[in-house]
Amino acid sequence: MVLFLTLFLVVVALILLITLLKVNPFISFLIIAIIAGLALGIPFSKISAAIQKGMGDMMASILIVICLGAMIGKLVAESGAAKTISDCIIQLFGRNYVQWGMVLTGFIIGIPLFYNIGFVLVIPIIFSLVYQYKISPMLVGLPILASLSAAHAFLPPHPSPVALIAVFEANMGRTLFLGILCAIPSIIIAGPLFSKTIKNVGNNNDETFYKQEVISSQSPSVIISFVAALMPVGIISVANILPFFFSKESELANFCAAIGDPTIVMILSLIISSYLLGTRLGKSIPELMGIYEKAIKEIVMILLIIGSSGALKEVLIQSGAGDQIAVFFEHLNIHPLLLAWIIAATIRVCLGSATVAGLTTAGIVAPMMQHIQVDPSLMVLAIGAGSIMFSHVNDSGFWLFKEYFRLSIKDTFRTWTLMESLLSVVGIICVMTLDYILPSYSLQ
Repeated sequence: MVLFLTLFLVVVALILLITLLKVNPFISFLIIAIIAGLALGIPFSKISAAIQKGMGDMMASILIVICLGAMIGKLVAESGAAKTISDCIIQLFGRNYVQWGMVLTGFIIGIPLFYNIGFVLVIPIIFSLVYQYKISPMLVGLPILASLSAAHAFLPPHPSPVALIAVFEANMGRTLFLGILCAIPSIIIAGPLFSKTIKNVGNNNDETFYKQEVISSQSPSVIISFVAALMPVGIISVANILPFFFSKESELANFCAAIGDPTIVMILSLIISSYLLGTRLGKSIPELMGIYEKAIKEIVMILLIIGSSGALKEVLIQSGAGDQIAVFFEHLNIHPLLLAWIIAATIRVCLGSATVAGLTTAGIVAPMMQHIQVDPSLMVLAIGAGSIMFSHVNDSGFWLFKEYFRLSIKDTFRTWTLMESLLSVVGIICVMTLDYILPSYSLQ
């Protein structure tokens, strides 16, 4: 019980540093890693080495993927490809099925774009459609934002899934495929279906946000936009599907394994996208580099937070806390995936950050993995689902939604918070269902 009390106090201290004292999460993780190391019996002289190893291991596995993913996302946004994709989808679906068009738009845009970038990008799309079709902002807004949230929680190359994949040594292609299976029903229920129950909320918006965006004559075509935005997904899919048709010892299988490596996938995607959305449309190399530099500046703090979370994870591993936790939970009648979801959801509610909640949970759960029989990809998704549970006043997304849609606090809880909670609950139900259906993969 002393161990669990110590871990509880460590998490509480982390929460208080971030929420009450407003200490940056990067600094908070480092401080708490030192405190946790001392409390768990690691010699003071060895704590620094543990922190450095934890940060180094974490950054080595995710730095390239996240940075290149940010560059591709920024290029997709600034080239006009994202707007081209959304316009095409809306034209295909029309007014009667605009909700489903928004779901698909959010999902496609959400794969390459980081959440905050995607949120700001789709707001003009949402309100231009509200003005054009004279329909409820909730009917248009929640479906596309549910898609963005689901992509953020479940799908690489978003920071949290990529980091969790590295922590649990999961296969990225498999995680992406299973993540899509979990995301689709979650989005349908939390987006189009749920939005119909609250369609009368938030209808008092004026026309301030309803400005139509002018598409540049240099915007890419629909086909080019789709190809560039979905390039990472396409390469990963091909690399994981082709080997099923050939011997595992064949040269093609080995080639696919190499091409399917996340680093190679992202490098190839960036090169191809730089041509399709950059030089092909008249952008110079210095212009492209400027776009990429801005993309990296926007995610520096995310990278630091992820790296420092690796420090806390390493401290917990070296202290032997994971082994003791595993022994304890072996005697509890609770599934490891459900346990991970509960931990992530609790930290999410307390901290407000999905990324911090996911990475903190990984630090607690990762040391137990060698003692439990669970699919690493499903563990990534279970934590991802928990990390978006019950967004409220300590989450920046809550306030973005409130201010853009001009809602009261009460109505923001009725709409945004319930939407995020539905994504989380349906997500963990899907994860548990997949765990039941795919028992043969539980040891992979």
